[in-house]
Amino acid sequence: MNLIRKDIILLKKTMLVLLAILCVYLLLDFSSIWVGILCSIVISMSAFTLDEKTSIHLLLNSLPYTRKEIVSSKYVVAVFFTILIAVTTYIGTVIIHGEMLAWKEPLFIVAVVMAILSFVFPFCYKFKSHYLMMAGIGLVALYLLTVTFVIQDLNDRIRWFVKLLLNSNSTAEYIIIGVSVILLYIGSGVVSLRIYKQKWL
Repeated sequence: MNLIRKDIILLKKTMLVLLAILCVYLLLDFSSIWVGILCSIVISMSAFTLDEKTSIHLLLNSLPYTRKEIVSSKYVVAVFFTILIAVTTYIGTVIIHGEMLAWKEPLFIVAVVMAILSFVFPFCYKFKSHYLMMAGIGLVALYLLTVTFVIQDLNDRIRWFVKLLLNSNSTAEYIIIGVSVILLYIGSGVVSLRIYKQKWL
C-alpha cells in the first residue's frame, strides 16, 4: 500500500498536467478514446522512469518489501491511473460537448491500455527506458511504412473494428474480452516478477 501511495504522490503533478492536456484535446474535438489511451500509457510509463535509477532499486530492495509487492504496485498504480483518466474522459466529454459517452468507451480505454501494458511492462523490467523508446520509434516507423505501402486503409480498418466492437450488444463477447485482458495482465505480472527477481538476486 505504501508503494502505491508513493507512486501516486510522485506522479501527482504529471497526472494533473496530463489531465489538463486531455481536456484541451477534448476541447479540440479529438477522439476521446485514443487521447485517453495515450495519456494512460504516458502516466504508467512515468512510474518506471522515476524508479529506473539503480540507487532507487537498491533502496526499495533494502526496505521491508517483497519483490512481489514492488512489482505488483506498478501494475495496480497503472490500473488506478487508467481508470482515473477514463472517468475524466467520460466526465470531460459530458461537460465540454454535452454528450454522454457509452459506458463501453471508458471500459475500452482501460482494456486496451491493460493489454498494451501487459507487453510493455516486462520489457521495461528487462531493459532500460531508452531501449523502449527505440522500440517505440521502430514500431511507429513500421506502422507508417505499412500504411504507406502495404495496407493503405489500415486506419479505416482499425476505426471500423473499434466501432464494430463498441456497437456490439453481445454480453458474451465483452466477458470473453474482459477475462482475456485480466488474465493477460496477471500473466504479464508473473513474467515481470520473474525478470525482476533475476535482476536483483
